[in-house]
Amino acid sequence: MDLFSNPASLYSLTLLIGIVGSAIYWIRRGKSDPMIPLIYGAALACAFIGAKLAYLLSEGWLVAASDNRLLHWLTGKSVTGALLGGFIGVEMAKKLAGYRKATGDGFAAVVPLAIIVGRLGCLSHGCCKGIACEIGPLDHWPSVEVEIAFNLLIFLTFFNFRRFGFLRGQHFHLYLISYGLFRFGHEFLRATPKPFLGLSGYQLFALALAITGLVAFRRRQRNPPSEFA
Repeated sequence: MDLFSNPASLYSLTLLIGIVGSAIYWIRRGKSDPMIPLIYGAALACAFIGAKLAYLLSEGWLVAASDNRLLHWLTGKSVTGALLGGFIGVEMAKKLAGYRKATGDGFAAVVPLAIIVGRLGCLSHGCCKGIACEIGPLDHWPSVEVEIAFNLLIFLTFFNFRRFGFLRGQHFHLYLISYGLFRFGHEFLRATPKPFLGLSGYQLFALALAITGLVAFRRRQRNPPSEFA
């Protein structure tokens, strides 16, 4: 089987690239701080759990009567749940280990790139499409391309934040806020089920992301860290 002619294989490959690339980044960071890879491991595990739960609660239950429900349940996942789960995993791991350094700026440096790689997989797989519309030659809203562009813009923004030392320790909180708000609005243009008073489950998770980021941002403002990972 030709890997590059099979959309499902390409999708799996992009997911693997995102995970391995992030792991290499954090393992290298761990040379100067052995706790970093452990915190990354907790983030990754909880991100997978969150991604699966968000999918099941948002639309997985809608296919319970389908003959292909097991396939949907096994493959379905959500970025919103992954971000929320990953954030919770990091906070829990740091609390259990008594680790007090701020780690969010490092995550904000790689998460947008990881999501871009994942969305390239969506393009190859043909999933996560936008609603039907007529924009020039397009018959659907380019939802995946728009999200890639958003994350590229965010990546470049945080690159300059790090370069100039702007809002140190707050970058990932800002990412949660900005992605949550972006995803809530963008979801209206995505072809996803919207069974909750015209909203999708992903929009509810997106709001939870934005609120979580805002609460964490305010808390960090009141208690700024003395050390950064």
